[in-house]
Amino acid sequence: MKNAIKFIAFVGLMLAGSSSVAQMSKKNEKVVIKTNIYCDHCKECPSCGKSLQSNLLKMKGVKMYELDDKKMTLTVYYNGQKTNADAIRRSISEMGYDADDIKALPEAYEKLDDCCKKA
Repeated sequence: MKNAIKFIAFVGLMLAGSSSVAQMSKKNEKVVIKTNIYCDHCKECPSCGKSLQSNLLKMKGVKMYELDDKKMTLTVYYNGQKTNADAIRRSISEMGYDADDIKALPEAYEKLDDCCKKA
């Protein structure tokens, strides 16, 4: 009888744990954003690349990102309970880069290195 109670308690704990894991996974989201990357070294660029990295990762909820300079996209992984795709797009535009339909802020674009601007 005691073993049956322990087994039922164990199964109950396992079910409760699995539902909380399912809820946690709903927090994690990703967005692929089309951007404007004109230089071939933005990932390593000491000014623009590091600025993009530090500013994106400073955003509340952003966990990581991947820059594909060939496709001109940023894939951003974030916590959907702390931020959203539109806020990420606005932040990217404030850094001087287009983000889907949101154009780069002109004053931020002018601060980019010449190699990162469209020729």
